[in-house]
Amino acid sequence: MNTPPVLGMILKGYPRISETFISNEILLLETLGIHIHIISMRQPRESFSHASIRQIRARVDYLPEALTLASLPVLLSFNLQLAIKRPNACSTALKAALRRFRRTRKVATFKHLLQAGYLVEKILPGSGITHFHAHFAHSPTSVAFYASLLSGVPFSFTAHAKDIYTSHPEQLQEKMRYARFVITCTEYNRQYLAGLANSPTPPIYRVYHGIDTRLFSGWSQNTAPAPPYRILTISRLTAKKGLPTVFKALGMLRDRGIPFRHTLIGDGDDSESLRRLVQVLHLETLTAWKGTLPHGAVVRQFRDADIFVLGCEIAANGDRDGIPNVCVESMAMGVPVVATTVSAIPELIESEKTGLLVEPGNPGALADAMLRLLTDHDLRTRIIPAAARQVQENFDNRRLIQWPAALYQAALTATSG
Repeated sequence: MNTPPVLGMILKGYPRISETFISNEILLLETLGIHIHIISMRQPRESFSHASIRQIRARVDYLPEALTLASLPVLLSFNLQLAIKRPNACSTALKAALRRFRRTRKVATFKHLLQAGYLVEKILPGSGITHFHAHFAHSPTSVAFYASLLSGVPFSFTAHAKDIYTSHPEQLQEKMRYARFVITCTEYNRQYLAGLANSPTPPIYRVYHGIDTRLFSGWSQNTAPAPPYRILTISRLTAKKGLPTVFKALGMLRDRGIPFRHTLIGDGDDSESLRRLVQVLHLETLTAWKGTLPHGAVVRQFRDADIFVLGCEIAANGDRDGIPNVCVESMAMGVPVVATTVSAIPELIESEKTGLLVEPGNPGALADAMLRLLTDHDLRTRIIPAAARQVQENFDNRRLIQWPAALYQAALTATSG
């Protein structure tokens, strides 16, 4: 009996609350008959996960995630075994690692090489994996790149946001040159990658993440909210989300005498600095910090909200969002969105038609837009149903999954055949 070929999905961490689009993709691919083996570079870091994770059948293996006294002997042992069996492949991979290290001087280069050797020697045999696909163009794709050199198994990758714009251009070019194909989640990203690619150029496909529209439904068209207005933000607490701009805009609304309650869902590295800003702006009694919440609680917050606001901007290190899934979810729930013109957000939101967009870093403009969406009945009446249609027609992940599924299936068939 022939066993079906398996797609080896290399992830930064699994499961991760902030990356439900990846677990949703895996679940949808399984429903389409694609067999997946998850290789995670990190153990889970949250104490809970979304219910969809429990439906995924894929086997999960974890790579040693750091070069410690405990993990280094294990990594070296498996890499030595591999070097004895495949000296030429190991020599090629080591030369690639040295070349890449000279560009960036990052020790993580050798960690990724050792992790790839562990994967090829410990996990790959008997797994049925005939193609690697990595999510995120930085470290997961580095592991996929080395694993491909060491094993001969081809690879592809999906590039998202930070992994594109904070990566060394030559490192990214090299990965693209060796990849069978590249997927990215916005047209903005696709054009950037196409401009970056050098010969030979792999096919680069734009596939929006989308959402499971069945999980974000049951909205009512609340076209006439009453004060105190309920304003919602869901975000990782990082620079690219522009949360200082959001809080400054909220302060302006307060100073104009606009009654509101703001709810913030999410966590992140900037938590302490943002809390200090809230204190400086005297918004402590107006903003409720909810931390990370499971899906059901998030949906309840959407149903209670009058508007959704996010202030995305380009961070100092070049990091930026693509299309924040929370904006898509909000639109599906009938909660109108105020956001910024950064990156690919205009691919989702057409200002004045499916939401309102302002330039990043402008709290006054953000405050004005929030007030309009809270008080302009005619604007809300137009935007709310138009935004929901935009999501249903262009961001339903059950439709969008057909394209990457076809790419993966073709790659698996080509390799196993």
